[in-house]
Amino acid sequence: MKPPPTPDGGWADVLGEGRAPRFILICLGVWIGAADSLVTATIMPSVGADLGGYAYFGWATAGYLLGSVMAGASSGLLAQRFGLRRATACAALLYALGCGLSAAGPDITSFLVGRLLQGIGGGWVTGFCSVAIGLLFPNRLLPRVYAAITAVWGIASLVGPMIGGVFADAGVWRWVFWFFAAQAVAVAVAAYAMLPRGEDGEGGSGVAWGQLGLIAAGVVAIGAADIAGTFARSAGLTAVGVFLLLAMVWLDERAIVRLLPQGSGSLRTIPGSGYASMFLLTAASMGFSIYGPAILQQLAGLSALTAGYVIAGEAAAWTLAGLAVAHLTGRWPGRMILIGAVCATAGVGASALVFPTGSVVGVVLAGAALGAGFGLSWAFMSQAILGALPDSERAIGAAGITTVRLTGSAAGAAVAAAVANLVGFSHGLTDATARSAGVWVFVAALPVALAGLWTARRLAGYRAESA
Repeated sequence: MKPPPTPDGGWADVLGEGRAPRFILICLGVWIGAADSLVTATIMPSVGADLGGYAYFGWATAGYLLGSVMAGASSGLLAQRFGLRRATACAALLYALGCGLSAAGPDITSFLVGRLLQGIGGGWVTGFCSVAIGLLFPNRLLPRVYAAITAVWGIASLVGPMIGGVFADAGVWRWVFWFFAAQAVAVAVAAYAMLPRGEDGEGGSGVAWGQLGLIAAGVVAIGAADIAGTFARSAGLTAVGVFLLLAMVWLDERAIVRLLPQGSGSLRTIPGSGYASMFLLTAASMGFSIYGPAILQQLAGLSALTAGYVIAGEAAAWTLAGLAVAHLTGRWPGRMILIGAVCATAGVGASALVFPTGSVVGVVLAGAALGAGFGLSWAFMSQAILGALPDSERAIGAAGITTVRLTGSAAGAAVAAAVANLVGFSHGLTDATARSAGVWVFVAALPVALAGLWTARRLAGYRAESA
């Protein structure tokens, strides 16, 4: 009789030993968070027409993002305290409640409250999925698992706008939220049925209220920069927000109950350089998805749907690149971290050259470089961070990845908005303002991307030393 084959980290290994149902559950949970913002952005004009909420477009996103960051930051601790099974089920039901409130609400206030609840519930679901990956899958499987998660995000980027467009064009935008509420209930039921009782955590864990308060204050300041009205105010609020987030890292290193693993505040450690790289590169990339569609519509004469799918090429490149390198081992992960950071930085720089010309081909190529950069590096950054942590900190470390990504998105969006407003974007979309935004949004992001490249180089070096 032949001995059983040695696990090799392949796709069969990912789905083996009873992991397939949990893997599917994780993908569905990630889908909810990935598709939400894309679908909502598509239906917001219909929401504004029905509820009179044109002035609050920014807050529909800011409220969701605030809830997501807060929830993601606390997901590791809550999973330990209440157990992954119960925490995931309750989070999904909270998201469903928020969807129901946004769908049934008679005015913009109830809609925005629903969005906040969706952000909290969706952020927890996404965070608990990250915790589940760290706890339920061995280190050899992480590149493929994260590649699959990347594929979910890519699918959401392609399908999300279509879902929102179908409901909006049919005049039934409220049914989008009922549709996602039903999916959230399915996640809650599946989580309670599939996640093992043995993964329930200890009830004695504390909650890091000080750090969470600083995150909340920092995100509110950064979110307010979007609607501050002038560059000076936007820049000032962004600076205050970044300072508060740095203060959170400083406090977290000295706290008894922490949100991030020990050493995350130092660039001399793998977690510290890894989290910094994720934050900086994510922040630098935000202008592409936020302002890209509007610039293409104005300068290239594309429809909203076509422009959206041109920009979605970034997500497709991320997905394809992530799947292509998921099998690499040895010294290759460290190399991919560095190569990916170089590609992402090149994508930001190229965007400053191609967007002002309205070149669709140029934008596709810039987006491909940007997305491929994340696809080549993100899973290996995540693997390096989790692989450097003791078992007792893997849950917090995995949740920290979600927190860093969401916070980087918030900071990058605020900086991009401040720069765009400086060149007159908020006063109307013309050829002149579109060209100016196409240059300066990405020029301003380039130093941030270069800083991310520098920290990624440090991470790649540490990764190579530990290989």
